[in-house]
Amino acid sequence: MNLNNISSVYFIGAGGIGMSALVRYFLAKGKRVAGYDRTPSALTAELIAEGAAIHFDDDEARIPETFRDKNTTLAVYTPAVPDSHSELAYFRRNGFETLKRSQTLGLITGSSRGLCVAGTHGKTTTSSMTAHLLRQSAVDCNAFLGGILKNYGTNLLLSGRSDLTVIEADEYDRSFHFLTPHMAVVTSADPDHLDIYGTPQAYRESFEKFTSLIRPGGALIMKKGIEITPSLQPGVKFYTYSATDETADFHASGIRVGNGGAVFDFVSPGLRIAGVRPGVPVRTNVENGVAAMAVALLNGVAAEEMRTAMQSFAGVRRRFDLRVKNDRTVYIDDYAHHPQELESCIRSVRELYRGRRVTGVFQPHLYTRTRDFAAGFAAALSLLDRLILLDIYPAREAPIPGVTPEMILDKVTIPDRTFCPKGELLPLLEREGADVLLTLGAGDIDSLVEPISRMLNHKYA
Repeated sequence: MNLNNISSVYFIGAGGIGMSALVRYFLAKGKRVAGYDRTPSALTAELIAEGAAIHFDDDEARIPETFRDKNTTLAVYTPAVPDSHSELAYFRRNGFETLKRSQTLGLITGSSRGLCVAGTHGKTTTSSMTAHLLRQSAVDCNAFLGGILKNYGTNLLLSGRSDLTVIEADEYDRSFHFLTPHMAVVTSADPDHLDIYGTPQAYRESFEKFTSLIRPGGALIMKKGIEITPSLQPGVKFYTYSATDETADFHASGIRVGNGGAVFDFVSPGLRIAGVRPGVPVRTNVENGVAAMAVALLNGVAAEEMRTAMQSFAGVRRRFDLRVKNDRTVYIDDYAHHPQELESCIRSVRELYRGRRVTGVFQPHLYTRTRDFAAGFAAALSLLDRLILLDIYPAREAPIPGVTPEMILDKVTIPDRTFCPKGELLPLLEREGADVLLTLGAGDIDSLVEPISRMLNHKYA
């Protein structure tokens, strides 16, 4: 379809982080934008302030009259919305063009040189770093991201002079198969979304399909050791990267982490950039940084531009997001919702704040993920000194009989562990405090981040 002929865009699931970037894109293009989301959030409030008309009741009567012309209106929906949704059913029943978020993103970015970052973990930070490196250089870029860049306060960057577009490539529902990358990064392929894929093998095969979509003349930059076999078209270059393996094409050397900082040397074929200091100084960001710098280098960013931009990168909201730091307490919020992500985050905190007592608050995300990875969650959470476990956030799922937080809690090996209803968390933390506090999860635990930050700042003022 020709998006230039569209004057109105209606979003079903407007408040999702990926959908919100598209909302902002169409607003920037002067389109009328409206839509539905299940619950209000800080992000939907921002979108409304920017000009989108968003409501929170599934009611086709709430669809504005200016969005009822099928010749000028596009309906965009997230795959998490069920087919029974009445507003989605209205658009389908009346012959409107209805596209998934991923299809719309593919249409928007298809004519640009896409720099697509995929992976079970690390894709949001790596794509955000990549966008920042390009944005702070003479090269510049556009970007559609899965997190809010703290440097810019948005997940959408638009350029009037660059045809490079950094894209966070989401594997959920095989969404990234609608993209046609010029270059792609694969950060990891640890099985996830087994409610969609069924088996780990099918999950990994979806990444192999993604690599086959890279355009001839492009490149794949893949973390060394990932258990997938790329399927590349003729003329596509293949590179590896690593934070630890110096046989990789792009790697880090001389990593030093501690005392609240990190530094490393970036090594690539024919170039070494010494003394790189990531602005968010955790070991995982060394690895993410190597991948981002590899993409930036391959697209013409100069060495000194990269060094400066890496240090000025302020991070992504809810990705190792330092909220409170004073002489008495540290509070970090993170989106981690997979066992490997939890382990990486907790180990990073222990490395940065050696010898301090770490309390983690974890909200499991999805009944299926809890069922499939309970043992892995328990092993990762056992790295804490103290665990406070919240109830499962269901998102798009109905409860599964027998799947409860106790599936995780009973397997955790540390003695200081407890279950806490979400509504009782803030009073608990206010009473007992914390030395180093982590909030972890992809559900609505984010609604507690600001209240916890205010409470800690007041308690430890």
